[in-house]
Amino acid sequence: MAKLLLHLQAPHLASSFNRRTLSFIISNSNSSSSSSSLQCRFALPLSSFSSSSSSSSSSLRRCFSLRAFDDNASETKRVEKEETDASNEAPISSDGVRTRDEDYPSGEFEFQKFGPWRSFLVKLKMLVAFPWERVRKGSVLTMKLRGQISDQLKSRFSSGLSLPQICENFVKAAYDPRISGIYLQIEALNCGWGKVEEIRRHILNFKKSGKFIVAYIPTCQEKEYYLACACEEIYAPPSAYVSLFGLTVQASFLRGIFDKVGIEPQVERIGKYKSAGDQLARRNMSEENCEMLTTLLDNIYGNWLDKVSSTNGKKKDDVENFINEGVYQIEKLKEDGWITNIQYEDEVLSMLSERLGLPKDKKAPMVDYRKYSRVRQWTVGLSGGGDQIAVIRAGGSITRVRSPLSVPSSGIIGEQFIEKIRTVRESKRFKAAIIRIDSPGGDALASDLMWREIRLLAASKPVVASMADVAASGGYYMAMAAGTIVAEELTLTGSIGVVTGKFNLGKLYEKIGFNKEIISRGRFAELLAAEQRPFRPDEAELFAKSAQNAYKQFRDKAAFSRSMTVDEMEKVAQGRVWTGKDAASRGLVDAIGGFSRAVAIAKLKANIPQDSQVNLVELSRPSPTLPEIISGVGSTIIGVDRTMKDLLQDVALGEGVQARMEGIMLQRMEGFSYGNPILNFIKDYFTSL
Repeated sequence: MAKLLLHLQAPHLASSFNRRTLSFIISNSNSSSSSSSLQCRFALPLSSFSSSSSSSSSSLRRCFSLRAFDDNASETKRVEKEETDASNEAPISSDGVRTRDEDYPSGEFEFQKFGPWRSFLVKLKMLVAFPWERVRKGSVLTMKLRGQISDQLKSRFSSGLSLPQICENFVKAAYDPRISGIYLQIEALNCGWGKVEEIRRHILNFKKSGKFIVAYIPTCQEKEYYLACACEEIYAPPSAYVSLFGLTVQASFLRGIFDKVGIEPQVERIGKYKSAGDQLARRNMSEENCEMLTTLLDNIYGNWLDKVSSTNGKKKDDVENFINEGVYQIEKLKEDGWITNIQYEDEVLSMLSERLGLPKDKKAPMVDYRKYSRVRQWTVGLSGGGDQIAVIRAGGSITRVRSPLSVPSSGIIGEQFIEKIRTVRESKRFKAAIIRIDSPGGDALASDLMWREIRLLAASKPVVASMADVAASGGYYMAMAAGTIVAEELTLTGSIGVVTGKFNLGKLYEKIGFNKEIISRGRFAELLAAEQRPFRPDEAELFAKSAQNAYKQFRDKAAFSRSMTVDEMEKVAQGRVWTGKDAASRGLVDAIGGFSRAVAIAKLKANIPQDSQVNLVELSRPSPTLPEIISGVGSTIIGVDRTMKDLLQDVALGEGVQARMEGIMLQRMEGFSYGNPILNFIKDYFTSL
């Protein structure tokens, strides 16, 4: 059960953030006694720092494994430059060119009304469009933003929301003459602040078209209101759940439980901000971890106050004072001008019908998110030009190979990702590539192999990395190979550090009457096998040296990739997680923005005029598979969708050390036994015996 573990991760954030709470739990992984692979992982749910009232859980990771990076002198060479304060100096991108954020094109959306000829062509295209692309004139696009939002494209059989399809719908609706406006129903969201910022940006862009966009919020908490306030009007029912109380962070520590059951964690932490070992070995939060989490929380809360106050035309202090009063009544939001009015949904829809000039007995024609997602950009006159830019999406935890029964959208499969990278590199039709990353990391070998392929691609054509919610540890490992890195202000990134540890289960085995004896040859043969006793002094020394060596190689490769000296990288490494904004001021990120800015920078690097349309070719388009069809049909029955996917994951990934996020995804706790981390730990422990 207990093996040697080495993680390149941000375990101090291995948690779920409920609406106001970050609970820090270590995620579970299945492992075999023979596996020993470095896990380059930032153990934070994609919904991290969300303001959701629900919380998630994870089972305790029981196995630790170690394999250092292959050393490469040419990759660890230092590019000497003057010591300069990172906050005042522009970062040097991977191509060795110092460029300030403001020197890159903004990629800002500019609505340009179609002329008579182009409008005529669009009408012709709509006449010959497929039947499922037909939309009644004067329709209102309705989108329900609720639950998890994936950064991957979805097939028609997939359940859940897709960020690229949501954003594409906003753009299509802005130009589609058949769409009069958007009705946005926003409920409890289960995604990170990076995705929320991307959606908010598209709401503001859509408003430039002159069409209306109305928000309806049955539940109103920080994240939902952050999106809603970008709309022109906000409505809520009289019984809406309102709880604008602010954000908090909490950390959980398991040492007391271990002491009671007879487990002794032996932890070696490399990087003062690496605190996964603290969760196992400490009973309280370290000063360094507290410092880092406080900074992250201040950045998120400060950004929320800034954007909300600016949108509502209020002073930041007034907004903060309002929150500090404890807002739970919808009437209070109406009185202070935070929402437009208090109305039920049928009243809002009737109001929209009147706005469209329809008789009272007729409802406004509606087209929902799923149907409108099937409308091609070509149909509304937004097809790209001749130049092509490849888009490769990488989301979820990283593994090297795919198991036969694994769900296609379950994460980043290294060998499949490498095939796509090689396809782009060998093709002459792509002028540039954008790698869209939404990953906390995973298998280090896979991360290193992908890093190498991305660098080879970047040597032949421009490569831009675009970060979503999180791109840390293994996720950042991939990004740092690109020529330019673009992140949202609140993207969680960095986490360059390692923590390693071993569980001594001797006392536990004694309590339950379990005995284990080992016959070995070789001085350190029992290093990975003897969990029934603590390290010998020579084993502990080897263990610490191996961990230190792994950290140095990871840090040095990051310094090489970002054209920084090792000393400069050391200042921003040490396992610390940064927001995108702070990472940009320290040279880990080149520009702040979303996917549209990454496209603009790719055009700049590929010498494509900014006003020229390009054809974005998605290499990660999903194809419907039997598991997805089953899960898609099952989503209409409570629990079937989740059960099927979890079962497939457990069967497919049952061997070897895994770095999976499912155990710590943000979920509703009510009625689910897996919501209790202690029960999960006990269940997983006895399952592993």
